[in-house]
Amino acid sequence: MPTLALVLFAPWFLILSVLYWLYPRQPRNARRRGFDALAILLAFAGCLLSLHWSFGLADRSYGHLWPQILATSVGYGVFLAVLTAAFFIRRRLFARS
Repeated sequence: MPTLALVLFAPWFLILSVLYWLYPRQPRNARRRGFDALAILLAFAGCLLSLHWSFGLADRSYGHLWPQILATSVGYGVFLAVLTAAFFIRRRLFARS
């Protein structure tokens, strides 16, 4: 059940991943592509792990939907946090001299 949030957010995660991959367009070398691929994989992995963690941690006394709501919110936040951190790290690593 916790992966339902991942399935529902998959199209949005795909859009964000493609935008992260494409912009900025230069420099585009093997090192940058490897960094981008690793960042996107870490974002998905972090999202998936946080979904399962927060789904199990949620207090079910607030209702049956609360675990799903919490898992979705935490998973989305982790995905965005990883991509945002990767964006700024990439910017610093691949800055034009």
